[in-house]
Amino acid sequence: MPPTTRTYWQLARAPRYSLLFALPLLLLYELLAFLLTHDAFLGVRNGADVMLKSVFVWLGGRNGLVAFGLLLLGVGGWLVVRDLKKGGGLQPRVFLLMALESVGWAVVFGWVAGSLTSLLLRGVPLALLLDARMDAPTQLMISLGAGLYEELLFRVLLVAGLAYGARRLWKWSPTASGVFAAVLGALVFSAFHYIGPLGDRLTLASFTFRTIAGLLFSGLYLTRGFGITAWTHALYDVILVMMS
Repeated sequence: MPPTTRTYWQLARAPRYSLLFALPLLLLYELLAFLLTHDAFLGVRNGADVMLKSVFVWLGGRNGLVAFGLLLLGVGGWLVVRDLKKGGGLQPRVFLLMALESVGWAVVFGWVAGSLTSLLLRGVPLALLLDARMDAPTQLMISLGAGLYEELLFRVLLVAGLAYGARRLWKWSPTASGVFAAVLGALVFSAFHYIGPLGDRLTLASFTFRTIAGLLFSGLYLTRGFGITAWTHALYDVILVMMS
């Protein structure tokens, strides 16, 4: 039976849909990264990917990478299996609707972030907000990695952690803690893009643009879950690459 609007809104957030929907993004990114660099860790990769894996590499070298992969897939698989036992089977149509929703959000977010930045900074053209210094295949790989690993780092760990901390430590309401986490997380997310030798050149326009995008992704994560947010972010970055 096809999902109603209400049940779809709930199902898309469930781990059995959200995490399985994000799995192809992980596989595509890791495959493309390996084909471009011929290495499981070295070479150009998404910065959030490198940051998350660095601790494991520092502790165990190549075995640390294996441990990271097993941990990521193991935790994700456990959440999916637990949700399947609790919530029932899978409806393929839900995945199709999630894909269409992600495409829609990616287009809308690109327009909103560009329009708001231009409005706040008085007509800054979108082209000046983009810093394309890599070839197209590498930019595509970085974009896919952004959808997965930047969402894992900045939304799942940072925003969710900040919101949880605000509720527990300061007894804030879910709304207040969510707004606090989204704003602070967006600022950290934007600043992250200017760190390291491959970081972009810091400008007010690009920082503002990315902060607005971070707010949009944080809000989407808090309302629509990880899978849709990850694919929205990846497609959003792909659109920006195509426009650069």
